[in-house]
Amino acid sequence: MAAPIDISAPQLRRLIGTPDCPILVDVRIDEDVQADPRLLPGAFRQPHHRIEDLAPQLQGRRVVVICHRGAKLSQGAAALLRLWGVAAVALDGGHLGWSDAGLPLVPLAALPPRDAEGRTLWVTRRRPKVDRIACPWLIRRFVDRRARFLFVAPDEVHAVAERFGATPFDAMPVSTEGGDWGHRGEFCTFDAMVERFGLDTPPLRRLATIVRGADTRQPDLAAEASGLLALSLGLSELFTEDLAQLDAAMVVYDALYHWARETAQAGSDKRAVA
Repeated sequence: MAAPIDISAPQLRRLIGTPDCPILVDVRIDEDVQADPRLLPGAFRQPHHRIEDLAPQLQGRRVVVICHRGAKLSQGAAALLRLWGVAAVALDGGHLGWSDAGLPLVPLAALPPRDAEGRTLWVTRRRPKVDRIACPWLIRRFVDRRARFLFVAPDEVHAVAERFGATPFDAMPVSTEGGDWGHRGEFCTFDAMVERFGLDTPPLRRLATIVRGADTRQPDLAAEASGLLALSLGLSELFTEDLAQLDAAMVVYDALYHWARETAQAGSDKRAVA
């Protein structure tokens, strides 16, 4: 059987947000990006004529290439990557087909700047519990899989952000200038990221409610909130190194997201039958 050269939007939708998601490369021309300045969740931009620059770092990885309509640019770029032995396919229907299907897209304006290697850098308070673990999970699964996180003393978050070009989140206090990612009223930082990154889907809305209930000690918001809080406090005690705690906790949020997605789908199927 011949290897596939494209992937459908429903197939890719099932992979986004999971550890098995391919690397997503957007090769649309500038005019098309200006017309719709949004990216598929987790995607990054690369000029189509420089796609082979990525080949060495994509060895052994699965890649989905995205252009405007899923035609010449993505087909050609994916074919060039396959010459290098990269398992690359094009998104059938391209960015336009994904958008027309009403699937989530991340506004470029919401994305922080990337470094020379294309990574985002974030900073928050050390010794995370709930929100400061949930947010990095969301970023790595839906915004930038290579994002880096700095955990520092609480009163140094803004100074570190300024000196090192990092984006602060869940800092205390939240900047009065409104540029921070932080709590707003009854909503926590995870809520803000889901909204501003254009990820307001039923599974992530449900997960956001659980995170909010655990983070703000409101177990009545969701039955699962108490369990998440217990796991979060246990992980914080188990790990003395914040990055090790984050790595260990990724599977917890992967499992919660998978559960939220599957139960949301089951509910949708029941309503369709009814």
